Amino acid sequence: MKKHRILHITGSFNQGGTERQAIETVRGLVAADEFDIRLATLNLEGPLLAEARDLTAEPIHTFPIDSFMSRSFVRAVVACSRLIKDEDIDLIHSHDFYTNIFAAAVGAFAGVAVRIASKRETFGMRSRRQESVENFAFKHADAIVANSSAVKEMLVEHGIAGEKVSVIYNSLDTSRFENASANGIRSALHLPGETPLITLVANLRHDVKNVPMFLRAARKVTETTRAHFVIAGEGPLEAELKDLAASLGIAGEVSFIGRSMRVPELLSASFAGVLTSNAEGFSNSIIEYMAAGKPVVATRVGGAAEVISEGETGFLVEANDSERLAEHLITLLKSPDEAARLGERGRSLVKERFAKPRQIEALSELYRRKLREAFL
Repeated sequence: MKKHRILHITGSFNQGGTERQAIETVRGLVAADEFDIRLATLNLEGPLLAEARDLTAEPIHTFPIDSFMSRSFVRAVVACSRLIKDEDIDLIHSHDFYTNIFAAAVGAFAGVAVRIASKRETFGMRSRRQESVENFAFKHADAIVANSSAVKEMLVEHGIAGEKVSVIYNSLDTSRFENASANGIRSALHLPGETPLITLVANLRHDVKNVPMFLRAARKVTETTRAHFVIAGEGPLEAELKDLAASLGIAGEVSFIGRSMRVPELLSASFAGVLTSNAEGFSNSIIEYMAAGKPVVATRVGGAAEVISEGETGFLVEANDSERLAEHLITLLKSPDEAARLGERGRSLVKERFAKPRQIEALSELYRRKLREAFL
């Protein structure tokens, strides 16, 4: 029996949560071998590109655009539509804001049987105009994958039919974190040898990650307790964040290590993980911290409360409450046995709820259902 052919479209291969989830999704679907999976992008760049190229035997198709209002957008839509017709694509699945808009135009132009969009962030990260355009794309999609119940609720509040939205949480290859060794990672990243490490994994491209909150908490913690704070991520905000650390008098207690391809090893060496975002759909970092067996202190945004059980796997604080964040970290640092227990509970929860096979089966079932409806 011929396999249904599915085209996944991602914006780029930068090392962000959305890009990582797109790659892990394609990897899992290819391994399951139920569908014929193809991959396309708007921008053939990023540190994950080599990994992406190894996923399928087919080349990655590229459809570069300058803006939605440019001629390049029209050319890209026409080219992708031709690909869909030539290769008999049955379903297209877009993974982020830009590809949701692009795929909506392609789907309408090419007449593809099934269009699935994704929403991986809460509102507040886009302009009103962008949100309006994306909502239009959602209303013309056959289904939308939301990565948390919080995101689904937000979509429904903005006029999207609830039955159109499927909650499929981010997945994780937990073995990458279970088998990671901390040996040598402190030396390789020029981190202190014995001091407990408090780690934030976040890009430094968007203010929404609220890294200043992390730094303000770091100052309060280091006033009373021995700890070193690590920021793993890169972006144009790095220089001003370093200036802020210096002005807070904690430049020596904070390490900006840039983009790291060794996050499992870094987390293995860490004491706790932190999320300080003002808005998220569902944070990859939280489940990575938990998979590494570390307690988590996170802001109560997006789907954080759907994975963190207060006092069981970590703690939740309100956005910008650096005082409360610091208090929880100090408590953990003074109670390492309790911190280890929280970390182990988190590890068990991630293995049970967020292991990759669970996500792939849920997504495959969505594909089956929508393809059956389209080809009845």
